[in-house]
Order: sequence, then structure tokens, then C-alpha cells
Amino acid sequence: MKKVFELEFEGKKFVVEAGEIAKQANGAVLVRLNDTAVLSTVCCSDEPKEGDFFPLTVAYEEKQYAIGKIPGSFLRREGRAGEHATLTARLIDRPIRPMFSEGFRNEVQIINTVMSVDQDSTPEMTAMLGSSLALGISDIPFDGPIAGVYVGRVDGKFVINPTVEEKSKSDINVAVAGTKEAINMVEAGAAEISEDEMLDALMFGHEAIKKLCVWQEEIIKEIGKEKREVELYHVDEEIEKDVTDRAQARLVKAISIFDKLERQHAVEAIKQEIIDDYENRSYPDEKSHKTALSMVKETLELLEANEVRRLITEEKIRPDGRKVDEIRPLDAQVDLFPRVHGSAMFTRGQTQVIAVTTLGPLSDSQIIDNLTEEESRRWMHHYNFPPFSVGEVGRLGSPGRREIGHGALGERALSYVIPSEEEFPYTIRTVAETVESNGSSSQASICASCMSLMAAGVPIKAMVSGIAMGLISSGPLDDEHPYTILTDIQGLEDHFGDMDFKVAGTAKGITALQMDIKIKGVTKEVLHQALVQANKARAEVRAVMSKAISEPRPDVSKYAPKMETFNIDPDKIREVIGTGGKVINDIIAQCDNVKVDIEDSGRITIYHMNRETIKKCRGMIEDIVREAKVGETYTGEVTRVEDYGAFVHLFGNVEALVHVSRLGWGYIDKAQDVCKVGDTMTVRVIEIDEHGKVKASHREFLEKPEDYVEPAPKMEHRDRPDKSVKGPRKFKK
Repeated sequence: MKKVFELEFEGKKFVVEAGEIAKQANGAVLVRLNDTAVLSTVCCSDEPKEGDFFPLTVAYEEKQYAIGKIPGSFLRREGRAGEHATLTARLIDRPIRPMFSEGFRNEVQIINTVMSVDQDSTPEMTAMLGSSLALGISDIPFDGPIAGVYVGRVDGKFVINPTVEEKSKSDINVAVAGTKEAINMVEAGAAEISEDEMLDALMFGHEAIKKLCVWQEEIIKEIGKEKREVELYHVDEEIEKDVTDRAQARLVKAISIFDKLERQHAVEAIKQEIIDDYENRSYPDEKSHKTALSMVKETLELLEANEVRRLITEEKIRPDGRKVDEIRPLDAQVDLFPRVHGSAMFTRGQTQVIAVTTLGPLSDSQIIDNLTEEESRRWMHHYNFPPFSVGEVGRLGSPGRREIGHGALGERALSYVIPSEEEFPYTIRTVAETVESNGSSSQASICASCMSLMAAGVPIKAMVSGIAMGLISSGPLDDEHPYTILTDIQGLEDHFGDMDFKVAGTAKGITALQMDIKIKGVTKEVLHQALVQANKARAEVRAVMSKAISEPRPDVSKYAPKMETFNIDPDKIREVIGTGGKVINDIIAQCDNVKVDIEDSGRITIYHMNRETIKKCRGMIEDIVREAKVGETYTGEVTRVEDYGAFVHLFGNVEALVHVSRLGWGYIDKAQDVCKVGDTMTVRVIEIDEHGKVKASHREFLEKPEDYVEPAPKMEHRDRPDKSVKGPRKFKK
């Protein structure tokens, strides 16, 4: 039976419908926020899957019909998920994943189908609420609910789920999610705001989240199914004791080795010895064999994790011997490759990223085809993570969710310092290649990419640096259980820690923030301490970057296209382009295949490697749209001579007639007597008739005789008497 629930929320209306659509799913809700509608469904396998991880999949399906469009692909069907859909799926996954019990191994699939979009009513956060609610009313064990909101700030005032217009005016764009008790996910961009301002935005968002969680609890109480009994995975006690007795002491010693690869080899050698022993034992069947090996591996992993966490929380000793707020050794370099437009390398310990920037015309902008209002993108940041960066053999292919997410984080962090299109009319693409990784490669990519942009001559507004913070807790985040905030986490600390907290920004303030946690939430105090500690670290990183390059280059590379921008009357665009593009194509051919971008506004941008070629092209275009003005002086070539006067080329396709009476101060019988085709003549425009024909005079540039007398004006034909009329003399009018 269909049930409908409504909630007035921040000036908009949430409506949840359940019990009518997708009834065979374990849980399904249709969530509306004003005119936005998302169908959220969840299904769960009956039996647990083999493996040592929770198999959760979250999908965000963007349907083009939701905004009244037919897909532009050849098949006219939606294809693989685009970047926005992938990032949104990650956004939903991150706060939901920690809310399942440890040891839950049943496969869970959440599918959000976007069926209608009101751009002012966020489909992303509607889908997050739908995902949580579908889980909540299902029989799947889920320790929710969770919810998320966007936070903006317009004219100094925080706004929940801002409209498109409000977003355009907002100096922050924060996505925050969590439970009633705490925040457990943050994804933010900001125009260089302070740590306190960011914290205020997060807390403001959390207050709104609490309301959504309370509403979900009311719905779940009324229509939620009874939760199924699930046997959580746990390690056999005998195996756990045997492995612990044989490996714990040796692992403690191996974990203290400073070098990442040496530490890994030592740890892996101990693990492999135990695994080989169990591998060679006899088992009643193949399933028992696999289960035993899985338990051995999980026990070894847990022993390693517990020792890393104990050393940090109790003894304040990190695996590589650093202090809790100490950054690994830093190095920064620029201009690695001579032919690219800009390049830089940033190294932090055993994490190393090379970034390369390429500049192109505005026509190279990325075309965006999703459910947002964004149609194109002129600033792109791409992140790659090849398997050799961690010393492994792996698959090479299209970027996965992690690569797309890290690329988007860097893009957002640097977007606030990228010059506007009017200031720098280029398409800008920076590619960050991770060549070595031991944690925090996403923040290293931001540092490397920032230096690469500066080396390429992109006039960014300020230098951006990034750092990754971590959290190791000994229990719930309260006064009885100590925790440690770590600066510049490495791979081991990230893997075994409770939080990955990435902060990027300038000396003035934060430009990007991302938080993922494995526990169910963090407190305001933890967030504040992490932000303050990150501020100090970012300053240290910027100091090293500044030694490599302190400010953007004054000009782009000699191998990058140069550009010049100017404006013409929009009504003249058709003259510049010509029939079938003939005029502009002729100009391009004459100017060494120069690149010309013409906008409907009349703005023209010319790109070429040679500035003289750009100047030539601009002159040709300006000649086409240029208009002669009375009183202006021009020097041009005589193109035609008739008895009554000479035609002089002024510019473009504009010629002026210099009447024979204006070729000199004295009487001239024929124009041929004083000039010929090919002569250069300076003239002044004296008249432009209603048809656009130009008349000019040359005699002003000749010496005037002292006895010169201006002749009386000749009687025009219309003023002569009409002799055909008898009687009194009359004149034609």
C-alpha cells in the first residue's frame, strides 16, 4: 500500500512515496524535492560473499529525459556513467559505508535513478536521502539513517541547498553528510576562507542534517521492515590465537622499519611464512581451505593494524619515526620537459607527482553532457595512478572512481585561483602523473599542478598547497579514549587509520576540503584541531614550492600558442565569416593556419605560435569591420583612375573616390594627368553618402598656392532652367 510522507525543509518540500514502485526490491522509495524526483532502491544478497571486504555498490543513474533531452550519442541511449554521476555515487557511498557492522559480507547494491530534475532542488542530496531511507525501511541491517546537504554562503549568510543563482554568488560550496550525532563526510570548495569559517559552515550543515535524520526515523518507525538476522563474519578463535602467537612479536619489529619498501618486504615475508604453512595443511574440502586462508590473512592484517594504531595512540611513534605533526622531506622542481607548455614535480617522502600543463584555444573546452547546468569546462585537472607507482603489476585502462575523484579534488582546489576567461582566454588542462606513492598523492598532485600552471605562464591568483591529515583513535571520540591527529599521513596510516582529511588552500584561506572516515562520525573539536594543524603544514609546503617558482611566468612558453583578444560589432560577424566561411578561411590560409575563435558577442580570440602572425590576422579582420569616418586620414594605393577622379584603397574592401576637383588646388582636366594606378596617395574623408560610398580629398596634403581662389560652385543639373516649359521660367525641384 502506498504511503506518502512530507516535510517542509529550508523553503522547499520533500515528499517520500513508498510501497507502490519497485516492490520486489528489499527497499525502495521515490523521493521528491520540489520538481526533482529520484527513485532509490536497495537489494541485498541472501548469503555472504567470500572475501575480506564489504561488497557495497552505489550507482547514480542520470537519465537525460529528466531534463527533457535525448542523449547525444550515436545510439541515443545513456552510456557509461559520466564524471558527475561517478563523483555523486562516491559522495553517497562514503557516508553510508561506515554505517554497516564490521564483518557484514552480504552484497548490497544501491541504485539511484534520477527521473526528474529541478536545477534549484539538488538531485544529488535527494539521492543520498533516498539511499539512506531505502536501507532504513528494508530488512537489511543498517545503522543509519544518514543525510547530506549542500551549504553555500551568499552575502555572508549560510544557505542550505542553494539554488543555481545562489551558487553563482556563493563563496563556498560544501557538501556535508552525517548522522544525528556527528559528521562523517565532507567535500568542499571555497574562495580562500578561514578555518573558523569552514568549521561554521560544516556545523550549520549538520544542524540541517539532524532534521532530515529525525524525519527518516519517523518514516522507518512507521513502515520499516524487521531487520533480518545476519551472521557476521569472524575469525576462528584457534586460528586467531595460533597466528597471533607466531607473528605478533615479529610484526611489531618489522613495522618500525623506516623505508616503505623495506618495511613492506619484511612484513610480507612474515605474513607469507604463516600463509604458506596453512596453505600446505590438509583440509576436508576446498571451501574449508579457502576459509582458513582468508582467516589467516585477516588475522595478520589485524595484528599489523593494531600495532600501528597502538604505537601512534600510546607511544606517539609513527611507522617512519616522525612526530605526529611532522611532514616528510619535501622537494619541488619545475621545467622538467622542454617542449611541454609547463611542467613541475613535487616530492613528499616516497610520494612523487609530475604535473604537465597544456594551453589551448577556448574551442578546446570540454563539452559537458549531464544533468547539471554546466555546458563546457575550460579548466581541467586529470589525475593518473599507474600500478608502477606502488611497485606493482596491474591493469592499465580508463580512470576509475578513485582517479576521477582525486582529479576533481585538485580541479576544485585550484579553480579558485585560475584566471577568468576574460583575463586569460585559454583552455587549460593539467595532468598529474603519480610516479611514486606512499599516501597523500592527491595533495601532492595539487602542489605539482599549481607549480606547473605557474611555469606555463598561467596568471593564477595565489599559490595553492595541500596536505592530508589522519586520525587514530583508541575508541569512541570522548574524554576517556585518547586520539591522535596526524599530519601528512603515509599509506600505512591511511590504510589503518580512522580518517583521511585532505585540506588545500592558499596563504589566505581554504580552497578545498575532503573528509572520509571509517568510524561513524567525528566531533567539532577533532575537525578544528585537524584544520589548525593542516594550516601550519600547508605553509611549510608552500615555502618549499616558492623556492622552485615564486610567481607565474610573465608569458606563456614559446611552444604554447600565443593569443590576442578584441571585440567587433556583433552585426559585423557575418562579414568576417563570409558566405560558407569563405572570408575567414581565406584569412586563416593567408596567416599560416592561425586559430580564430569568434563568439556571438563579437569577441574574437586569435591563437598562433607567432605574435606577428596574430597581429597580421587581427589587422585583416579589423579592416573588414572597420568603417571610414568623416575627417579621418588614410594612406592607400590608387586602384582605378577615371577622367572624373581616382579611387583610393583605404582599408579592407573600402575604397574612396577622390574627385578630379579634389586631386589638386588648380584646375585639372583629367585625373590621369596627375596620378596612375599603383600610386600611393594620402586622403581625408569628406563625405559618406546614404549608400555608404566614401568621398575623399587629396589636395589638403599639397601646398596651397598663395593666389588660389576657390571657384564658384557649379550649378547642379536639377537647378538648371527647364527649357521644355513655355511661359515663365521654372526650375525642377
